[in-house]
Amino acid sequence: MGYTNKPFEELDVLDDFLINAIAADSEVGESFCRRLLSVLLQREIGEISIIAQYTFPAPTPEYRGIRMDVKIEEFQDRNRTKLTNAYDLEPHLQKGIDLPRHNRFYQARSDSKHMKRGVNDFSTMPNLFVITILNFDPFGYDYMMYTIQNHCLEVEELSYEDGLKFLYFYAGGTKGGSDNLRSMLRYLQHSTADNATDASTRELHDYVSRVKTSPGTREAYMTFEEFIYYKERAIAEEVKKEVTNEVTKEVTKKVAEETQKSTMLENIYDLLEEHEEIPLSLRESLDKVDDIDLLRKYLKAAAKADSIEAFMASIA
Repeated sequence: MGYTNKPFEELDVLDDFLINAIAADSEVGESFCRRLLSVLLQREIGEISIIAQYTFPAPTPEYRGIRMDVKIEEFQDRNRTKLTNAYDLEPHLQKGIDLPRHNRFYQARSDSKHMKRGVNDFSTMPNLFVITILNFDPFGYDYMMYTIQNHCLEVEELSYEDGLKFLYFYAGGTKGGSDNLRSMLRYLQHSTADNATDASTRELHDYVSRVKTSPGTREAYMTFEEFIYYKERAIAEEVKKEVTNEVTKEVTKKVAEETQKSTMLENIYDLLEEHEEIPLSLRESLDKVDDIDLLRKYLKAAAKADSIEAFMASIA
């Protein structure tokens, strides 16, 4: 996720709205994604189709969330009959989320769409690349790229080809990767003409500029901002309500405990005063007791005792 409160002119490719607007553009979307993937994966990308999650519901508080990731399908042939690779591409600017488990969940959802009911040949599933681009280091080793895939712990040379890879790209990384990958990541984070320093980033900047100068994109961003405003307001109201409820519960619980404590102390004093006047030191000691179970024990002792001395001996 990359929701940021920026003026339209300052949007970078890492902002969810802009990358989806470009990917969804009928003129430049496929070319943009093909060039971006070719640099990130360091290989040529074939025939692709884009499924950009560029739509979002009307801006009213009852809606809880939107999906803004870009899904890309790569085919073996120009007729797009043989799906070979699927890519789930998402900028992620929000810290504090368990990314490995987050991506595990979305990987399962992505894979489920590639197997129809009744199909038992799992070899027909395409390879899946879950690509996350971040402006912070997810693992702390300063690499531009972290590639995660399943393997056997016991047998190092065992090949376990399940077709699944998780790719994390850190825009500020300095280790690993290539010069053109470093240039691409820098441009994705700060998408200005000054950062378009090689052929790939200049090509992307051309696509970015064409989409950002489209009046329809600016209008859509205004709607998007409005939706985010209502979404954040709804969340704030929900949090406020939850906090209020919790405070009310705590206050109610505290009042009930204090009432119960007061009642039990009065009963203890009534029972003890049947024998003689209660010493001030004993009253002060009992007044400090907050443990309801302990007070209940004292109440039973007071009911059985035939003198204050007997009571004090039984609770000593």
